[in-house]
Amino acid sequence: MLINLNISNIVLIDKLNLEFGSGLNILTGETGAGKSILLDALSLALGARSDVGLVRHGAGAASVTAEFDMINEAINNIFDEFGIERDNHIILRRTLGADGKSRAWVNDTPVSIKVLKNIGDELVELHGQFANHALLNQATHRTALDEFACKNIQDFNQLLENVRNAYNEYHDANTRLSAVQDLLNRAVTEQEYLEHNVRELRALNVRPGEEEELASRRADMINAEKNAAILTDAANAIGAGGNTLDAQIFAVAHILERIKTDPNPYSEQIDALYNAADLVANVAAAIAPDDIDTATVDSIEERLFAIRAAARKHHVAADELPNKLIEMESALNAINNSDAELKKLKTVVAAAKQKYDALATKLTDARHVAADELRARLLRELPDLKLGSADFMVEFAITAPGANGVDDITFMIKTNPGMPFAPLHKSASGGELARLMLAMRVVLSGSNIAHTFVFDEVDTGISGATASAVGDRLNRLAHDSQALVITHSAQVAGFADKHFKIEKTTDGETTTTRVYEIIGDERLNEIARIISGAEITPESLATAKTLLK
Repeated sequence: MLINLNISNIVLIDKLNLEFGSGLNILTGETGAGKSILLDALSLALGARSDVGLVRHGAGAASVTAEFDMINEAINNIFDEFGIERDNHIILRRTLGADGKSRAWVNDTPVSIKVLKNIGDELVELHGQFANHALLNQATHRTALDEFACKNIQDFNQLLENVRNAYNEYHDANTRLSAVQDLLNRAVTEQEYLEHNVRELRALNVRPGEEEELASRRADMINAEKNAAILTDAANAIGAGGNTLDAQIFAVAHILERIKTDPNPYSEQIDALYNAADLVANVAAAIAPDDIDTATVDSIEERLFAIRAAARKHHVAADELPNKLIEMESALNAINNSDAELKKLKTVVAAAKQKYDALATKLTDARHVAADELRARLLRELPDLKLGSADFMVEFAITAPGANGVDDITFMIKTNPGMPFAPLHKSASGGELARLMLAMRVVLSGSNIAHTFVFDEVDTGISGATASAVGDRLNRLAHDSQALVITHSAQVAGFADKHFKIEKTTDGETTTTRVYEIIGDERLNEIARIISGAEITPESLATAKTLLK
């Protein structure tokens, strides 16, 4: 429901803030007061094409903000797709610069005009001189008929669900069948490829974590080989010149012992040399290099290379090679068993198709019953709306099987006897089309295609009882939703839950359109003005009182 409409610098509107309510909101005013400007502004906020001529003369930019309190599943999906923040309300904002540049926001999130329009179409349905009323789009007709059937045919909703489930079963089975048939078509070359690779991977027999383990062992052995070379150099240094270093030190100590002084003045040094000789001997024994098994290093490197080559070939990590083997074995097994699987799936598909066809036929029959009831109800509405010569039918055509059955639905109308039926959008125009849409919306009320309806020109060319019939139906339509109606009819205005007056004022230099709610005597006088013109007469006041009752 549209709660608030805020307009700045749109043609004759300087600043305007309107608060609408549920039910029937009527807008009246003299010709030229600016009623169409109001709808232009609302349309701009809903994503209509911008026109720089809407910007008020002398203003740098125009802006419109429309606040709604309805969020349905379709809008939630749009919000999720474009990252729009959710709130209890939806605020659509549009600006239009004097340079023609336009920008849009939804809940303060910048969006494209296309996204704004998609959301606007979910919130408001415009009738009259505008072209986005949902029922003129043939794609909505099947949904509208089904929603009507759900309200008027017992268990129709369950039948729809059964058809969807049956189609999903048939579609899934058919998808599996197509996959197996495709597999068979590729079987000859694919089988040879799989058999070769399965043999390779089975022979390689890679364990999860084996690559890391082999790489670690290889690094350890390479380091050990390098260390052995260093130890060899150290051992050679200790034994340089043919005499080991410990033997040389021992010889020096032995020579010093030959000094004849008693006690020997070098006894401490001699003891230190003997200790050093023992230490060097121990070091020489400790750093003797271990023998490295080069054959083991070579085998580790060869295994590691084979594993990594296989991983590159199959475009997976080395640890995924066991899973790749399982995957290929499974595919190979599927090929080997595809003949039996194909026969089985053909049986499943045939049974699923038979079940779907039976339910789809039942759904078509139910839709025909709903179409007859829809036609009967609509034809009862038309005479009071000065459309008594019009006729309506639902055209059925067969389309490809889908989750909603096999019916392509088109609403057809003819406005005059002897004329052929034609789709809705080709059969009427102006006020005639608006009244026709009103009748259809009343009959289809509760379909929840939109919660706010806007009607312009709905009273064109009618008066008296016909205008009263239009007002009554607008009131019925707005009972569980909201309708905004621009009217020149006193009979229609009498049904308003909220009445707004549109008027143009001037100070000699500037002309401005203003809109405000009227109640009490002011509303009575406005309806009397519509009846009698500029001069309000006692007779028009009396008629106005009657209409308000």
